[in-house]
Amino acid sequence: MRAHQVMTRKVITATIDTPIADAARTLLEHHISGMPVVDAKGKLVGVVSQGDFMRRAEIGTQRKRSRWLKMLLGPGHEAADFVRERGRKVGEVMNPAPITVAEDATLEEVSATMEKNDIKRVPVMSGDKLVGIVTRTNLVQAVLDLAREVPDPTADDDHLRNRIHAAIEKNDWKPLGLSVVVRDGIVHLSGIITDERSRQATVVAAENVTGVRKVHDHLVWLEPMSGVYVNSAEDEQDAAAKAG
Repeated sequence: MRAHQVMTRKVITATIDTPIADAARTLLEHHISGMPVVDAKGKLVGVVSQGDFMRRAEIGTQRKRSRWLKMLLGPGHEAADFVRERGRKVGEVMNPAPITVAEDATLEEVSATMEKNDIKRVPVMSGDKLVGIVTRTNLVQAVLDLAREVPDPTADDDHLRNRIHAAIEKNDWKPLGLSVVVRDGIVHLSGIITDERSRQATVVAAENVTGVRKVHDHLVWLEPMSGVYVNSAEDEQDAAAKAG
């Protein structure tokens, strides 16, 4: 399997001028731990993650160095810390050297890249264009799909996946972090919904794409305030069958 077959295609991004508060709000509202940063032309220039908000003046967690260490490191390090701890825009706190993978990278290469660099997500590139993002959740979903012993995807499956994404992503009720895996015309839908009515709409949208033989629902319902989540009825039944 390749990166483009498991990646999330609807990428949530920030710009270098996005206010820090807006970026933090986006991470929380979409239940993601980080996102790519693009410039005015849409070119990938960095990644901002939850870790970039850990050392902030607003919550009193600025980095505290001894006077001796400050002298050893020099004023440049202290200046950089000041910007990261008090910067008001994403471009001032982001990681400006994002690790990426090509869209045709194997999942072994993607996993090795994430493990080597201790990151939870990696932007997927087609040349110099950002086309998606692979997260640990995408990889876990891929493991689950392969555990079902479904056949490898064909070119037709990839085309189906593109059409299903297009049919779902254009709607306001689309799931967060939508993942679509297609094998031999059989579709597996994963993602987060906050309204049960979105589940049926997502399944119906996939069923209406010509060539789809069957749709499996793995969408998770999440209560935004409490964080309580409920698996799909299909997944609950599978879990009960395995336990029994």
